[in-house]
Amino acid sequence: MQRAVTAELDLDLASPVDLILQITAAQTVPLSAEQLTLTQGDRAYTATEIVDQSGSRLHRLTAEAGRLEVRYEATVSGRASQARTSDLETITYLRPSRYCQSDEVFAQARRQFRGLSGHELLAAVSEFVATSVTYTPGLSLGTDSAVTTLMTGQGVCRDYAHVVIALLRAMDVPARYVACFAPDLEPMDFHAVAEAHVDGSWWVLDATRLAPRGSLVRIATGRDAADCAFVSYHGGSLTLARMRVDAWATEDAPADDFTAPMQLA
Repeated sequence: MQRAVTAELDLDLASPVDLILQITAAQTVPLSAEQLTLTQGDRAYTATEIVDQSGSRLHRLTAEAGRLEVRYEATVSGRASQARTSDLETITYLRPSRYCQSDEVFAQARRQFRGLSGHELLAAVSEFVATSVTYTPGLSLGTDSAVTTLMTGQGVCRDYAHVVIALLRAMDVPARYVACFAPDLEPMDFHAVAEAHVDGSWWVLDATRLAPRGSLVRIATGRDAADCAFVSYHGGSLTLARMRVDAWATEDAPADDFTAPMQLA
């Protein structure tokens, strides 16, 4: 299946700023074409690419004050390869993190999912989050955590992913956060899902059930949303004046019932 993805960001920089972007397809994604441009009037910037241990590609630059236009487009051909996971990674993804406080939901998880393991556990956690959280764009905050979402029962894709991850870690299953492009997502935006490590492989879980998992394109992977922000900056200030994300596939993705095991393509 061939997929095309685009992202457009207009950033108003109030002063010179150290800018870090995570909007490109991950290193493991097979690309047949790709272009990232960073322009400010007549000036074009070249970013330094940094690849982390999970294959996420970060692009860093120091930009001057003014409007910076970020444009990205890529064509994805074929399926991504699964990199070998180290023992250190699985340990990292078992620990509580900023937005996935598995220690705080430990008692609930152990009580609710007692006796479940493997793919049966993954399906049960995904179903619980899908039915107990309401998708509510604009109402959750960027500082909301898994605990907040469980209390309010509302959120967006990042919040669904955080709850899934926290509950799975509380059940001793390594789980991580994935930012991605999602063809057929409605409303279209950057998307977030969870991955769980079972039987030596990573399996993707999307409790929002808003886009078929078979067409997702990985951007960044980390402990939670703090590791996968599409824009972060230091030493200055900026405003996101405009953002447009799009993703589409040349053919329909296979039907997804969201309960069967699936790996990120």
